[in-house]
Amino acid sequence: MAQKKRVVIMGAGGRDFHVFNTVFRENTGFHVVAFTAAQIPGIEWRRYPPSLAGHRYPDGIPIVPESWLEKLIREEHVDEVVFAYSDLTYEELGHKMSRVLAAGANFKIIGPRETMLASYKPVVAVTAVKTGAGKSSLSRALAREVMSRDLGPVIVRHPMAYGDLEAKKLIVIQFPDDLEKYPLTIEEREEFEPYLDLEVPVLAGVDYGLVLREAERLGDVIIWDGGNNDWPFIKPDLWIVVADAMRPELVAGTFPGEVNVRMAEVAVVTKIGEAGAEKTEETKRRLLEINPGLEVALAELEVQVDKPELVEGKRVVVVEDSPTVTHGGAPYGAGYVAAKKHGAEIVDPRPYAVGVIKKMYEEYPHMGPVVPSTGYTQQQLRDLEETLRRVPADAVLVASPARIEDLIKMNKPVARVRYELRIVEGPTVKDLIDRLLERHPPPSL
Repeated sequence: MAQKKRVVIMGAGGRDFHVFNTVFRENTGFHVVAFTAAQIPGIEWRRYPPSLAGHRYPDGIPIVPESWLEKLIREEHVDEVVFAYSDLTYEELGHKMSRVLAAGANFKIIGPRETMLASYKPVVAVTAVKTGAGKSSLSRALAREVMSRDLGPVIVRHPMAYGDLEAKKLIVIQFPDDLEKYPLTIEEREEFEPYLDLEVPVLAGVDYGLVLREAERLGDVIIWDGGNNDWPFIKPDLWIVVADAMRPELVAGTFPGEVNVRMAEVAVVTKIGEAGAEKTEETKRRLLEINPGLEVALAELEVQVDKPELVEGKRVVVVEDSPTVTHGGAPYGAGYVAAKKHGAEIVDPRPYAVGVIKKMYEEYPHMGPVVPSTGYTQQQLRDLEETLRRVPADAVLVASPARIEDLIKMNKPVARVRYELRIVEGPTVKDLIDRLLERHPPPSL
């Protein structure tokens, strides 16, 4: 009888668990020793629970910091390390691979074919070159177009597996009260709350077999609103990749963003007005160099402020969604753009930062004079609150889609930024849904 291969899954609280569920949970040829965790502060030192790990793992599976990787490989006699997270440069990926190989294990990446689940409902996947490109604004536009056909869209989000994994094996958000049913972080709320305004159900979780079955029950058309620059967990009938015209150099510079470019049918280039013609054309050229068959659409991300009187000519502190300006690599986001548009003076928050917010500036030195909406734990929420309290500004300009003002106490008035996508050239949102429904009509039609 062949000896089981001993495996560590190297992740970041998302794809790692999906890879385990789809490839390793019932596979008797392997034994998963541990998960390692990175990118997200405070998600290690837990266990993947027995109820999700299955009968082969009655004690669950430990989740330890990625800094333990070499120690794990040596002490647990690990044969393979399976890499299972997103949003890295090739340089970062290469360093991780070298660590694994030097410690004595094989380095493995399991591709889309083995991990994508099949659905009998039509599926459109919205993926990206890099975090912060504007995926969710496109997903919302697609949802509105589906609704205009008297069909029900359902959004399936990439996992954000923080906190109690068992409690989050299936998350269904249909009504505002649903936000209180789960122990949600700011980062999770950022992805869920915008869809409440559309009255569109949004699902996520840890076990995507459960997520997909519930999505098929709730909707006629499934929209995969991807996280970071990961590829989809559900096999799409139409695959779209979103690229940020402000950062054309990332088109062929990230993993697995380039996988999305190579596998997509349509690319949507966003922020073209802010980027200008030269960067927009460079982004388009780089996309077509990798995948000459891509159809390319050009789009604006239009920002709006709900209370411009709090911003115009005032001193403001800007809060951006955390993933965009941390591991997403962007120096700022829609909040900074909106503040400039309305002639505000942006107060640099960095000298006033405390706790995890201060640590974020040290860890991500590319970040500009904005506050990341980091709030994975109650302590991190307190650090965010104290940082914003200390900044000498007239108002807080919040570009996080989550209503963080409901979660922390503000000592300043709050204005909110929203941004919506508008395609100005190439296949429109209507064209994309036409194509999807011609290719795969919903069973209800």
